[in-house]
Amino acid sequence: MSDTVAKLKKERNAVILAHVYQRPEVQDVADFVGDSLQLAQQAAKTDADVIVFCGVHFMAESAAILSPDKIVLLPEENAGCPMADMVTADALRKRKAEIPGVQVVAYVNTSAAVKAECDICCTSANALKVVSALPEDRPILFVPDRNLGDWITKQTGREMHLWEGYCNTHDRLSVDDIERAKAAHPDAEVLVHPECQPEVVAKADFVASTTGLIRYALESSRKSFIIATEEGVLHPLRKQAPEKDFHLAARTLICPNMKSTSLEKVVWSLQEMRPRITVDPVIREKALQSLERMLAIV
Repeated sequence: MSDTVAKLKKERNAVILAHVYQRPEVQDVADFVGDSLQLAQQAAKTDADVIVFCGVHFMAESAAILSPDKIVLLPEENAGCPMADMVTADALRKRKAEIPGVQVVAYVNTSAAVKAECDICCTSANALKVVSALPEDRPILFVPDRNLGDWITKQTGREMHLWEGYCNTHDRLSVDDIERAKAAHPDAEVLVHPECQPEVVAKADFVASTTGLIRYALESSRKSFIIATEEGVLHPLRKQAPEKDFHLAARTLICPNMKSTSLEKVVWSLQEMRPRITVDPVIREKALQSLERMLAIV
């Protein structure tokens, strides 16, 4: 089936972008695999006519915002993000009105409509840089991930108003899960994504975005690691460092939305040129500013 994908890509002048949480077979046919920041950067600079986004809806929306002249396809139209759904544009407008002079930082795990209401976006990879670059004389509202927001606050010393959102996959990981994993693998380093709960993050030997965790594990002289993020990262880790041992912190670390894209759906999407993701021009123009401000910092 990978040959079919290659043929269709050439015919459509398409590029396939896949998040690192995708299924192994989907990652393997992608032209680029990365985290949210890297994928946004790739979407902004590609010269392909078609972007096939193997991820979730807000990611494809971001690609459509950054590349309005491209056709953006999302092979699984119903691949959503529960965290992104925890904040709406209407609710955000009301909260902004309650905090005079507020600067709103939106995690990219948000809809285009929410990004349009924000001052700047960030990902877990660049969140510290983004927040540190903001004026210190104005309050900050961070949406929607309270766990990531808590970590940013502790790392930067910048106090922020935090939205009460969270990632269903990361938030369910517990300290007990970490303790069990450490008992089973006492020589392993614990690598944790900052979308996990603060008490879980506190148990980490290293905290970073998905790509940051992958880079650390590959460059480290250590040979054993407990991975506390979505299990999709195990594929590139085991592929690039087969001599090392990588243990998932808990079997629950699987995002059903990320795993809903299959190779068959990628082929179908390229054949049918749908589902196509578009963004209302008015919303796009406002949302673009928040994404471009983020990309300018990194």
